[in-house]
Amino acid sequence: MLFNIRLSNDHIFIKYKIIMNYFFLGVLAPILLNLIHLGIGLFITKNQGNTFGVGFSAIGFVSKTVGMVFLTWLGVSYIGLDYKIYIPLLTFFWFITHIFEAFIINNAMKKNIDK
Repeated sequence: MLFNIRLSNDHIFIKYKIIMNYFFLGVLAPILLNLIHLGIGLFITKNQGNTFGVGFSAIGFVSKTVGMVFLTWLGVSYIGLDYKIYIPLLTFFWFITHIFEAFIINNAMKKNIDK
């Protein structure tokens, strides 16, 4: 009887561990990637001006692409997550935070013009 309870608890633990991998890599990782990029972009825009801010956004396209390719490789190939679940999660949260980042940086650039 105790063996069956222990076995089922391990099964539940493994199930939630897999779900947490999807959450950490598919939700939190792209949000953190874009938050870091947003912080650097705001710093450059406010201190160096709009031209450098736009230049960083162009370079940031490459750095975010590398980050997304790495997260895709890490989740699908290395950890073995199901790509039918993982890739939509990853791209959805990356896209939503990317849109928020665009509006926030645009607002910072408009404030720089008013100075």
